[in-house]
Amino acid sequence: MATSVASLHPCSPESASFSSFSSVSLSRESFGRFSRIHWPPQTSRRQILCQALHTGSLSFDLKKEKAGLKDFIHISDFDKATILRILDRAKEVKAVIKSGDRTFLPFKGKTMAMIFAKPSMRTRVSFETGFYLLGGHAVYLGPNDIQMGKREETRDVARVLSRYNDIIMARVFAHQDILDLAKYSSVPVINGLTDYNHPCQIIADALTIIEHLGYLEGAKVVYVGDGNNIVHSWLMLASVIPFHFVCACPSGFEPDASTTKKAIEAGISKIEITNDPREAVKGADIVYSDVWASMGQKEEAEYRRKAFQGFQVDEELMNIAGENAYFMHCLPAERGVEVTNGVVEASNSIVFPQAENRMHAQNAIMLEALGL
Repeated sequence: MATSVASLHPCSPESASFSSFSSVSLSRESFGRFSRIHWPPQTSRRQILCQALHTGSLSFDLKKEKAGLKDFIHISDFDKATILRILDRAKEVKAVIKSGDRTFLPFKGKTMAMIFAKPSMRTRVSFETGFYLLGGHAVYLGPNDIQMGKREETRDVARVLSRYNDIIMARVFAHQDILDLAKYSSVPVINGLTDYNHPCQIIADALTIIEHLGYLEGAKVVYVGDGNNIVHSWLMLASVIPFHFVCACPSGFEPDASTTKKAIEAGISKIEITNDPREAVKGADIVYSDVWASMGQKEEAEYRRKAFQGFQVDEELMNIAGENAYFMHCLPAERGVEVTNGVVEASNSIVFPQAENRMHAQNAIMLEALGL
């Protein structure tokens, strides 16, 4: 489940509105093999937390780097070769696990601390089970176990847990919390989700797309819904690997302007932000949806349902996309709200293979982070 940028505290330039299907004043010509990308910055009523988010790739602690250890905070912290290596490793490790072979135990003797400021079924089970299947032991720390930032400062939590564990995974609200954990931890920190981004989900999504399409590069991925943390991670992936990414969202719910601008300026992918979902999905390989009101936004649910009218992924929208388009959703889904039950249950829905791949993608991410 994703989180909208609207829940963050304002300290950066306001989120801007983009439309690539209308006439605009500014265009960026010839990004790679794509001929034209438009970016008309317009001021939006929403602002987004920017502290330490858009300052370039996160620098790994020198001691970690020397030890061959890495944090996994943003997809764009890594180059294309590394992301492709993680995806290849995920396929290999998945094949081993699916075969029933239990002799591959790279995490044997290692422990992982799992910090959950936000509860989640998929994140907990996929990390804990995956780490166990590869020989490790995971420790669950729920919202009341630490109360990070309230009962104990984040920097102290990071330094204490580093002395007990080989790796830390955290699913938190404020993105600054994951940055502080990484800064003060002497072991790798994995971003299990923040209000700003969700990198593990998008690596799992990329793995799922490759399995079903046979490729990611050059694919057209159309996200329909709120410009949230899922979209931010898709934009970061599009700044590393070339594909066509479209976000169709209501006016005022666009992704963070700085993140979008940075992805466009990377010149790797064709990127479009639009308010027209019907036009957006034409020729899509993947149609992707997420809840309209995420954790911490439930009081806005009714307002958002009205604002998002016309953005439900239903059978009609999938027909516009074409018979070869797959449907994806990061789950949990509110059937009958952002997507119909029929679309979730259709033969071209790959939401459950997508959910399974969280475990395999995260295993590969942890292997990379630990230098194994």
